[in-house]
Amino acid sequence: MSDVLSLLRPKTAISAGLDAGGEWAIRFPAHDGIKFNTVMRGACWVSVEGEAERIRIEAGDCFLLTRGRPFLFATDNPSLPIDSASIYDHAIDGIATCNGGGDFFLIGGRFSFEGDHAGLLFGALPAIVHIRDASSQAAVLRWALEQLALELKQGSPGGALMADHLAQIMLLQVLRLWLASGKQSGWLGALADQRLTRALGAMHAEPQRRWTLVELAGLAGMSRTTFAERFRDVVGQTPLDYLSGWRMRLGVHSVATIGFSVGYESEAAFSTAFRRVMGRTPMQHRCMVMA
Repeated sequence: MSDVLSLLRPKTAISAGLDAGGEWAIRFPAHDGIKFNTVMRGACWVSVEGEAERIRIEAGDCFLLTRGRPFLFATDNPSLPIDSASIYDHAIDGIATCNGGGDFFLIGGRFSFEGDHAGLLFGALPAIVHIRDASSQAAVLRWALEQLALELKQGSPGGALMADHLAQIMLLQVLRLWLASGKQSGWLGALADQRLTRALGAMHAEPQRRWTLVELAGLAGMSRTTFAERFRDVVGQTPLDYLSGWRMRLGVHSVATIGFSVGYESEAAFSTAFRRVMGRTPMQHRCMVMA
């Protein structure tokens, strides 16, 4: 997990709040990156476009919106939805007010990420990750988000660096809680399986090594066939395909240098593998990341 988070490098943390009163419904547009929110007072329902069920969030709860889709906040008996811009365009110190406020208060942040690595992590999460107010970890999340809002508002020296570190803390806490929930699948599901974790750790530690399925299965303490089937069922791809993808995510500097460092015998072989996994050449990828 630390390896993947180190690639993400969250940036552009934006803090905002919502103070609402009475019955209301607010419609939010699609967004870049992820949104992280915590409810300080009151309760409401959250609905994300494309998801069949809405989720009730209450005071003390935290939740992460991972897909960038439009979403809706609403009370039990809402009026017709209003567009978020109609109140956030008039926000004071980042706090938007609806119906005079007083009954419901939420603060949140939005994080974007360098490069295109976020899909590896957030693709393994549901559209809404809901953390209920039932653990000390939830308290850590609320503290971190409150500190983020304070740092951004005060503009103190080193505030940008502090915001980056707080974002890392929040992401790590959410992932730990999700791993402990037993609901995870995909790449995060592999982290919940100690046998698969040993194989993943080896691939991350030595991506340049010419790993074989037999070697990885041995590290996992499983037969080759059982390991291959288990890895594919949990992660959604074969172990060697995962290794190829991880090599591509480690960076694109000199095509030849990167190719040799992650175990390819020639620049052409690396470029071919890169295009197959990433859907574009290393040079095209470099241009997209630096744009």
